Amino acid sequence: MSNSLLTYKKKKKLGSFPYVSMIFSIALALFVIGLFGLLILQSNKLKDSIQENIAIQIYLDKSVTENDIIRINKLLKQKRYVLKEGDNSSVEFVSKEDAAKVFIERTGEDFIEFLGDNPLRDAFSVKIDPAYQQVDSLQNIKSDLGKIDSVFEIAYAQNLVQSINKNITKISLVLIGFTLVLLITIVVLINNTIKLALFSQRFLIRSMQLVGAKAGFIIAPFLRRAARHGIVAGMLASALLFILLTYANSVVEELKQLQSLNELLVLFGFMLALGLIIGMMSTYRAVKKYLKMSLDELY
Repeated sequence: MSNSLLTYKKKKKLGSFPYVSMIFSIALALFVIGLFGLLILQSNKLKDSIQENIAIQIYLDKSVTENDIIRINKLLKQKRYVLKEGDNSSVEFVSKEDAAKVFIERTGEDFIEFLGDNPLRDAFSVKIDPAYQQVDSLQNIKSDLGKIDSVFEIAYAQNLVQSINKNITKISLVLIGFTLVLLITIVVLINNTIKLALFSQRFLIRSMQLVGAKAGFIIAPFLRRAARHGIVAGMLASALLFILLTYANSVVEELKQLQSLNELLVLFGFMLALGLIIGMMSTYRAVKKYLKMSLDELY
């Protein structure tokens, strides 16, 4: 009896599942991809913030009237390429008096007193929808705005727009490339981790096979365990990422402006789903592999 009990304990030890190390390995891999996902989200937010602040300056004739200003303001808000915002702040009127005050405050020089007149013009600052910020589109917008009565000149930082578009394209390609490489690496890492974890189960799988257990019956408990481990690893990785994000926000408060609660929840959900799916798929493949092996191959 004691020998049988000893044999059972040895078998149980031989078939033990190193779930702690596996969960930690998967969680670490998911944390890395979550960290990179967070970098992508914040990069997109920063890109959107930069693009939403690109504006065209519309300078008006000096003879412009109050009615002309109201008319032009209405026309601008109706343009499809003007950025749509809830408070309509994408179209802003700047009077020549206000422009002079800002200039004097920044330079400390009262040019009106020196010149005896205010040479500045009333103007509109119009933010352009990012979808229309290509060079050709901006040229068409400039031509269209120039047809409005009482408009004297249209100006925008063309070189700046070209530089921003060029850099955004480069950064996007680099991020996409890194994301694909990282995702493949993480999948391979998790897959190998699970294979190593199941290596100690290969004789237990064969024993169940020899007593007549069907493949589905053998695989099912491994898949359930893999699902639990994947979810736990995803939750652990999400918790670590949230702690890191909270600390980063306390150090750099401006980071909060680049974050969206909905996007963060989607990222955490993606990490959970990725841990669950990869864990179950890798487990299924590993168990199927051991089911097909001969006894000599198992050794």
